[in-house]
Amino acid sequence: MTYRQRLSLFFLVDSSIVLTAIYFSRFLVNATFNVITAPLILTSLSILICHHIFSTYLKLYKKAWEYASTGELLIIFKIVTYTIMMAALIQKIFIHEIHFRLLVVTWALHILLLGGSRFFLKIYRDTFIYQNRNKKRTLIVGAGSAGTMIARQLLKNHGQDLHPVGFIDDDPYKQKLDIFGIPVVGGVNSIVWAVQSLRVENIIIAIPSLCRKDLNPIFQECAKTSAKTQILPKLEDLVTGKVSVSQFRDVQVEDLLGRDPIDLDMETISKYLTDKAVLVTGAGGSIGSEICRQLSQFNPKKLILLGHGENSIYSIEMELKERFKGTSIEFIPEIADIQDLGKIESIMRKHLPDVVYHAAAHKHVPLMENNPDEAVKNNVIGTMNVANAASWHGVKTFVMVSTDKAVNPTSVMGSTKRLAEMIVQSMDTVSQTKFVAVRFGNVLGSRGSVIPLFERQIKQGGPVTVTHPDMVRYFMTIPEASRLVIQAGGLAKGGEIFVLDMGDPVKIVDLAKNLIQLSGNSLEEIGIQFTGIRPGEKLFEELLKENEIHEKQIYPKIYIGKSAELYIEEINQLIANFESMEKEELREILLKLANNKMSSKPYMPISI
Repeated sequence: MTYRQRLSLFFLVDSSIVLTAIYFSRFLVNATFNVITAPLILTSLSILICHHIFSTYLKLYKKAWEYASTGELLIIFKIVTYTIMMAALIQKIFIHEIHFRLLVVTWALHILLLGGSRFFLKIYRDTFIYQNRNKKRTLIVGAGSAGTMIARQLLKNHGQDLHPVGFIDDDPYKQKLDIFGIPVVGGVNSIVWAVQSLRVENIIIAIPSLCRKDLNPIFQECAKTSAKTQILPKLEDLVTGKVSVSQFRDVQVEDLLGRDPIDLDMETISKYLTDKAVLVTGAGGSIGSEICRQLSQFNPKKLILLGHGENSIYSIEMELKERFKGTSIEFIPEIADIQDLGKIESIMRKHLPDVVYHAAAHKHVPLMENNPDEAVKNNVIGTMNVANAASWHGVKTFVMVSTDKAVNPTSVMGSTKRLAEMIVQSMDTVSQTKFVAVRFGNVLGSRGSVIPLFERQIKQGGPVTVTHPDMVRYFMTIPEASRLVIQAGGLAKGGEIFVLDMGDPVKIVDLAKNLIQLSGNSLEEIGIQFTGIRPGEKLFEELLKENEIHEKQIYPKIYIGKSAELYIEEINQLIANFESMEKEELREILLKLANNKMSSKPYMPISI
């Protein structure tokens, strides 16, 4: 209905209400059907004209009554009161007396009929028009300010396909009460029961202030149901206006880790990054690009983005320039292969970085099993090239990104990363540069992560493929991994391998089940298929060997290893001869070197 049509309709309805109120009041007050008198005609005309004048002035006809509340009732009260007062004044002027009883009854009937007509329209629209739509029955977890705001918006916004049918809240003072006519049915332990009894299809978790650890029990309860689970955005995103309260997101796998990201020692990091030149290898990758984003918050003088793929380097350069355009940071892209020592050395000589973060590497386990020579070229020789160039040109701190697959490695990828750690640790003994490595587990959302594969398989209707029912892994988010890498640079004394306390390892099959259930599907609909362990994989990963662990944390959630043996001479011999070796021979030598099983003596022991 257009505004002009609405105006005409309400003008006619209100005129009828005014006339009905005044003449019915005459009948009630005087108990007579003789209601057509000159004083009453004068009174009815004055009330009718004044009503429309005050209604226009107070914008009654512009109100959207499907969103009516106490504010609209207050406007109606003002309009009717002002109208009756003007009618009393006109009676005094022209009739010389005020019919108080008539005006009081008219005032009451006027408010009742006018307000009733508006709210009848609202109730009719909500009950008979919009309630017939096929909306998903929704359970809201959290009956606080965010949860009630969501419920209010869902009730008002008829364009939404969600209809709230219940609240979940652990506050005993709210349970058994109704909020906007929606019952608070119980606490978190009642989620499964509520979904079944209320036939819930969708769950919205509306507690943006809760940390991930406290949210995890809620996620686990929701995963026991067949309802699709969504969550309100973070509190800071709501406050800054990045998203609105009605923009729900699907539960992400990092929400299931039950661990909050590590906090940074801002003061220590600022000392070695602010106004410094920083170089990141592999800057276009998942970890490298996030390291660049995190580094930029500390206002380095210039950030050199080194990578082999031009598209990924261009993308991160454009993103950083846009995000940090109000700063004086100079973002410098450099396209180079870390296997090219001459090019890497020239870049170091040109920019003279103070800090280097080495994130470039081949990380895909099965691919490296089939291409061990490429793993050696990139992970071993490439690391040696970057480390040597950093040492030659006076880099103060060199931080290498490593992996938990370098511990007791069974794969080519893990073995080459362990050899890269040995190279970095060896360099620390002969260089003024502080060389350290950072170890962590699987990174959620990275290009090689299993999670995007699971999500694609769920969208396609399944099945979700898992290699083995007993496969377990440590997981962390890309921001967590990047923060650890940056923090390690501030803690570095030289030669260490830093390890994040990653909590308990997660069974891959449990992760798959949670993702399936929280997406609103059942395990029977999607299914899980076991495909067998791939070449180079093992059932579980370790972050440190048992004899390497220091029990004391050097920083909250960060450990440092004890000691290791380095085989630098053997590594140099491998580099000199690997191209002439067969794949199996090369793979065997890599595994022996990485697992300290060479027949010759190690080159040197060192603290890590």
